[in-house]
Amino acid sequence: MKALSSSSPILGASQPATATALIARSGRSEWQSSCAILTSKVISQEESESLPVPPVSGGVDHLNGHNSAAARVPGMNLVPIEKSDSNPLVPQHRHNPLKPLSMTDLSPAPMHGSNLRVAYQGVPGAYSEAAAGKAYPNCQAIPCDQFEVAFQAVELWIADRAVLPVENSLGGSIHRNYDLLLRHRLHIVGEVQLPVHHCLLALPGVRKEFLTRVISHPQGLAQCEHTLTKLGLNVAREAVDDTAGAAEFIASNNLRDTAAIASARAAEIYGLEILEDGIQDDVSNVTRFVMLAREPIIPRTDRPFKTSIVFAHEKGTSVLFKVLSAFAFRDISLTKIESRPNHNRPIRVVDDANVGTAKHFEYMFYVDFEASMAEARAQNALAEVQEFTSFLRVLGSYPMDMTPWSPTSSTSS
Repeated sequence: MKALSSSSPILGASQPATATALIARSGRSEWQSSCAILTSKVISQEESESLPVPPVSGGVDHLNGHNSAAARVPGMNLVPIEKSDSNPLVPQHRHNPLKPLSMTDLSPAPMHGSNLRVAYQGVPGAYSEAAAGKAYPNCQAIPCDQFEVAFQAVELWIADRAVLPVENSLGGSIHRNYDLLLRHRLHIVGEVQLPVHHCLLALPGVRKEFLTRVISHPQGLAQCEHTLTKLGLNVAREAVDDTAGAAEFIASNNLRDTAAIASARAAEIYGLEILEDGIQDDVSNVTRFVMLAREPIIPRTDRPFKTSIVFAHEKGTSVLFKVLSAFAFRDISLTKIESRPNHNRPIRVVDDANVGTAKHFEYMFYVDFEASMAEARAQNALAEVQEFTSFLRVLGSYPMDMTPWSPTSSTSS
């Protein structure tokens, strides 16, 4: 299946056939072509970067990136996110004028899972595809060649949701997606944790001792580094866009000196053999994905919720302790804290006649905490955080993934 890309043609008015019917009728090449028309000309990266972090000014409320002049939600001390268009039914169509409105655009959103179009980064067989299926069973999974394209597919109404990885228990955070969460105006509406089971794949008949390189996504290589060394493989490691894409590349180019780190399902799809099964450095290898949508969900208190925020301060990290104390004093547990460079103000310079010039890096801080925005303690905590920060945005308040932990021997299902 061909992934959506920034150079794909515009989606036509006619409805595309289902995946099963297309494959049965016209084969894989036609199916690739059909998938290519599911996207439109995306907004250029330069334009998408035109959403700067709001500047600091006196008396300005930066929660969710909007001024305090906006109407507040009663009792929540929060500034609601403004609509980008006066008509909420067509908030993004001015960027895609060639796509006519249809009954689908004017009807209520599909129910959970059924008929949802879910964008993910990679090709069929990728772990992100499996995560999309776990998050939204029976959905129509739409592959995208880049994380950026997956975000824009939702913004341009080509997809209803996006499911993207943000962290792995072995490889750490996927920093690109943290940066994109700030650049785009999508909302986190859920999370899903997927056990990751890596395999070493190669063409049929290839033996391990004849391999000269192993290719995979950088996270896949990082998660299997020690095992590859223990196997005695004196091979070069080469990073590619995604794990399943590495398997597809080997198969399409008939590379008999190269192996891929990918899932067992990728081996089945692309006709490769499993040379080694379960090569991740730790059997408890889990990737956390977030589900993104154009609109936030309504927070509730009848089940465990998690809230994700991002904040910054003009004086750097000096207020970090005060911000974290706002949660500690209310017995709110933090599950994640991540710092990323502030691209709009990467360095703060401080002049001092006695000691010279000091240069400090500026950071944005991403925090996940276990509380729902429907709870008074979460509202009060953010109201206090607002006092210590020059920029604060709620990325989403969403149900936690409470699936029982059961690492599997394969992610081929």
